Amino acid sequence: MSPLDALPPYAELLGITLTPRDGAAPTLLLPFRDAVLGRPGFLHGGAIAGLLEVAAIVSLQHALAGEGGGRIKPVNVTVDFMRGGRDKPTHAEGIVTRLGTRIANVEALAWQDDRARPIASARMNYLIVRE
Repeated sequence: MSPLDALPPYAELLGITLTPRDGAAPTLLLPFRDAVLGRPGFLHGGAIAGLLEVAAIVSLQHALAGEGGGRIKPVNVTVDFMRGGRDKPTHAEGIVTRLGTRIANVEALAWQDDRARPIASARMNYLIVRE
């Protein structure tokens, strides 16, 4: 399964696009538009959390594809908001920190101008059903 096939419908609603990278899971881009507006001039926290979750799903599906695939089910999600997301494009990437037989741990990071200054991060655990 390609990472593009792994995108949930919510990603399309948010307008998320993928930027492929050689050998690694793609990064995601969330354009700023009215559909993701929170308070004036800022991203809605739910849109940021959704972007992080989609980034985690894409990176985990990418890692699982190299091992024959599998279905995933979220166990828990923790999001840390570090600063307000402004009215500009937002990037995100997921990093699989552990891929076990039945459980995967994934981190995700969202940033705007500088990856070293994230606006939010997340830690997620997924149950894996191998195919």
